[in-house]
Amino acid sequence: MLNIYFGEREKVMHGPTWFRFNYRSEWLADSLVQEMMESIDKSSYKGGELIESEVLGPIPPERLSGGLQTLISIYERPDLMFNATSCGENCAKWLIEIGKRKDVTVNLRYLMPFDDAETFEINILNDNCIVHNMSEYLELAIKYV
Repeated sequence: MLNIYFGEREKVMHGPTWFRFNYRSEWLADSLVQEMMESIDKSSYKGGELIESEVLGPIPPERLSGGLQTLISIYERPDLMFNATSCGENCAKWLIEIGKRKDVTVNLRYLMPFDDAETFEINILNDNCIVHNMSEYLELAIKYV
């Protein structure tokens, strides 16, 4: 399940910084990571540490967008809490997908829209309340951002 804590919180990792120093090249071979890479950065994994970007050409993993680096970190290290504020709106559906596969907790400091999903399950930790749609999500999240 996707768990979200809104507002400042201690012991929260900054996704792009953490990723650059801790990622494992084998993470890039995961099919979900590759789907996110194509969707968010318009890039494809070629093997090893080589990624082909439509915009930048061949790049190393450190040149992926901050949002994608954060999503990969969240997915691969569900035991850590990451600040998902570096994730833009194009990452929202992927956070929900990751939450369907693993129990993850993220910190958000803005009202990320989950408009692409009609229904979902997100636990808002500030109130310890599970929301199932944008209306319920907005009602709780607006109190904290």
